[in-house]
Amino acid sequence: MRATAHPLRLQMLSLLTNQALSAADVARELDITHANASYHLRTLADAGLLVVAGEEKIRGGVAKRYQHPWNETKMVGVDAPAEDYAGYVGAMAGELIRRYGDQRRPGTLVDAELWVTPEVWRQVRDLVIDASKLIHAQAQPPRTEGTMHVNLTAAAFVMEDEA
Repeated sequence: MRATAHPLRLQMLSLLTNQALSAADVARELDITHANASYHLRTLADAGLLVVAGEEKIRGGVAKRYQHPWNETKMVGVDAPAEDYAGYVGAMAGELIRRYGDQRRPGTLVDAELWVTPEVWRQVRDLVIDASKLIHAQAQPPRTEGTMHVNLTAAAFVMEDEA
């Protein structure tokens, strides 16, 4: 989970959903240096969040192409230490602010701290998981004709009551 506690790495995971790119490709897409892209890609790969989906020879070297196997990776946060949650949630919040920006656009913003029955909670959690699976499964490369650039950020969890 610690590997995801960086906004750039969250962007990379999204970018590498359903497509394999090299560090040079990622650097160009995110407007960062090749060295920076390589470092963050290795960190994500070492954490098991990226796989090497192929290699290609380039100018006498070999470039690895990475992909995020979103449907094969463990749910983020499961069994993670409490301090790792803070970093990940902070990165998520920062990315939400960056992605939303100053513009108003069609969409849905929801915030809720409520009390519901366990059955309602299971239904809500399952719907959030289904929405996440759908959007990840249908992800296309950036700027593919007929697509639109969208965001889905969700944090659904059971809260602990203060004693």
